[in-house]
Amino acid sequence: MTERARAEGRAGVWSGSWVAERLGVELAGDDTLTGLLGLALRRNPKRAHLLVSNVLGKHVPQSPAVVYGHGVALGRRVRELLGAEAAERAVVLGYAETATGLGHSVADGLGPAPYLHSTRRPVTGVARAGGFEESHSHATSHLLLPEDPALLAGDGPLVLVDDEFSTGNTVLNTVRALHERYPRKRYVVVALVDMRSPADAGRLDEFARDIGARVDLVTAASGTVRLPEGVLEKGQELVARYETRAAEPTRDSPVGEAPAPTSSGSVTHVDLRWPDGVPDGARHGFTAAQRDRLESALPGMAERIAEALPTDTRRVLVLGFEELMYAPLRLAHTLEQTTDADVRYSTTTRSPVLAVDDPGYAIRTRLVFPAHDDPADGPGERYAYNVAGAGFDAVVAVVDSAADTPALHTPDGLLARLAAHVPHVLLAVVPSYVPHASERPPMLPEPLRGPDFSSYASDEVGWLLQDLSDVTLEAPTEEREEAIQSGGAHYAESLPVEYQPSEQYQELFHAALETSATRLARAVGAVTEIVLAERSPRPVLVSLARAGTPVGVLIRRWAQFRHGLDLPHYAVSIVRGRGIDANALRWLADRHDPADVVFVDGWTGKGAITRELTAALRDFEVSDGVTGFDPEIAVLADPGSCVRTYGTRDDFLIPSACLNSTVSGLISRTVLRADLVGPHDFHGAKFYRELAGADLSPDFLDAVSARFPDVADTVDAQAKELLSADRTPTWEGWAAVERISEEYGIHDVNLVKPGVGETTRVMLRRVPWKVLARAGAGADLDHVRLLAEQRGVPVEEVDDLPYTCVGLIHPKYTRGATGADGKAVAL
Repeated sequence: MTERARAEGRAGVWSGSWVAERLGVELAGDDTLTGLLGLALRRNPKRAHLLVSNVLGKHVPQSPAVVYGHGVALGRRVRELLGAEAAERAVVLGYAETATGLGHSVADGLGPAPYLHSTRRPVTGVARAGGFEESHSHATSHLLLPEDPALLAGDGPLVLVDDEFSTGNTVLNTVRALHERYPRKRYVVVALVDMRSPADAGRLDEFARDIGARVDLVTAASGTVRLPEGVLEKGQELVARYETRAAEPTRDSPVGEAPAPTSSGSVTHVDLRWPDGVPDGARHGFTAAQRDRLESALPGMAERIAEALPTDTRRVLVLGFEELMYAPLRLAHTLEQTTDADVRYSTTTRSPVLAVDDPGYAIRTRLVFPAHDDPADGPGERYAYNVAGAGFDAVVAVVDSAADTPALHTPDGLLARLAAHVPHVLLAVVPSYVPHASERPPMLPEPLRGPDFSSYASDEVGWLLQDLSDVTLEAPTEEREEAIQSGGAHYAESLPVEYQPSEQYQELFHAALETSATRLARAVGAVTEIVLAERSPRPVLVSLARAGTPVGVLIRRWAQFRHGLDLPHYAVSIVRGRGIDANALRWLADRHDPADVVFVDGWTGKGAITRELTAALRDFEVSDGVTGFDPEIAVLADPGSCVRTYGTRDDFLIPSACLNSTVSGLISRTVLRADLVGPHDFHGAKFYRELAGADLSPDFLDAVSARFPDVADTVDAQAKELLSADRTPTWEGWAAVERISEEYGIHDVNLVKPGVGETTRVMLRRVPWKVLARAGAGADLDHVRLLAEQRGVPVEEVDDLPYTCVGLIHPKYTRGATGADGKAVAL
């Protein structure tokens, strides 16, 4: 980019006109919109265009006073909106990577609020407090890793900060994930620009009503992006054409790809003398006290940068690094205030954007270099935009120590790429903040065993749980459903009242058990043989309490019957949205090889627990440094096609799904509530000793085990066939659930429960809306039809249903959604 080109850009050419002219994209809205935003193109299957902010300091070098000023001004508006008292209790959350600096600036404007930003960099020793997805992004997984787990647990307002508010999906995903775990009454969404379409504009208000919270929106400008039909395909073709030109540049090529370095300028190291104990950013939280210490240290650090710059420096860029935006911004702002140089600020980024050297295009040039912080998602390209050809006399590259790796200093690394285009390069390294690991008790308790806890024999299973039998946890089903759907409580914080089956229902259970025992025995044998052949010759069975526990006992019995093995078997708690019990994992890792652990469950539905376990084990590996646990679950039935280790993929009745504790050793479902389960405790559960007279747990196990000799030969053939088959998960169940959720206007996959087992759970524990049954489904649904009749729930036959049945929880449930008799009514 030449001085003349830059002058043309300043002379009034909008930096979005190139894209607008070629694709017909329009920005409509506030008069200030085109001053705040330009347009560029990127290779992305979901959205071709990119809104490029002129005031964010990410892609476009800008005066740090302008960048910081916009964030602080938004923060002051939030303070006015909330009032002083609520502002004192607020917590600010920013989004990685683009809005980490903006969020911090908003927190500064708000006042003494603590600040946390999401991150895509896992950190050893720090457990995840939450996470969410950014659907349109090139890299979607956000982690929340606060050093203080209580940071997000207060009841004050939560202020969420992003650079743009385009569809609302990211914010909804965040609030949904956090509200389930840390419910509160007020949220404020802050963005530089509100660019929602008319179709998206009402979703935030509707979502706020659904969760029973207030959600406000504060932005600097608003408008919409008008996209003509076929713009995605046309944009992708345009990107492909210009990327081809970049690969074969000519003298007259308009593509702004900066050439590879042919010579290297000087690189000077600057010792900032960063204050001890002050975090480099808010990846793990940033408090008001830490902000005060940074403010005191900034003038001295800026002075040391100024002293290292050549005396004739007229134009200098302070270049931050991906998520490390705030520290470089404040250094640049202080440098701007204390020197005569023309100071600009921007950062490197993970986001791939096409560069075109045209004054009507927002990304004029780009430097490409390899990632240099050992990212969790592996090596890849990184970018610095609008740096080459911008007339800078010096660049101050600011990175944290985790990113000061050999890759930074290689001939094709960032420093060399900068030095090829800028006469002087300075490197300032900020020490990466390492949170203090929380102390853990040296010993965890031994597992609970029957007959003191559960009606199973002591050698059948050890429960890695704490006994909450003396605590009243039960609540009426309707009351629980309303609290869960409103976000006022998590389903694991209370227990449903135990369903007491009628005599007719008990007869159905016994008939179903008699009919299916042989089929169950075959599935138990087949999955056990696969586990022994593929996972470990002496596996440690760890069932997911409580539905997995009877299955774990049966697998253990098959291993004894067929192979003479005495396998250890434990039951642990896993909670959707909160993960597996980390203390149980620590106990297991202390006593067994994690590689031998096989997690066991009864069946798969849509695969939510499969995903939950995978994410939880990944977090545990990061927080504790323990490797080897395999997230692959072994199940009797896999109708959702979510796992590789199963006895069958048929969706049939597993009678243990028909009842609650009375077929699961008289144990409740697990409980996770902060006032009952401390950071060093196992999750809790209750032992319903008073139901001993109705206990069918031994009957279920013995009925299936009695068929083992009859099915041994069949199992050998079935296991051999499965071992040679392609068992790759297709996740067709998840796709079906998403389709049903939209077709029936539910818009929440958590309210769609596929399969016979999950449908039964809906009927016993939740407020059902309706049951979808595969046309022609037979006796496997007799008990579901009986429960549906008792609760007044319609059963709708559906052709081509991939499951035998699907249970739909009453959407938008309130107690007004049932009649006076408690039966469900139609919407």
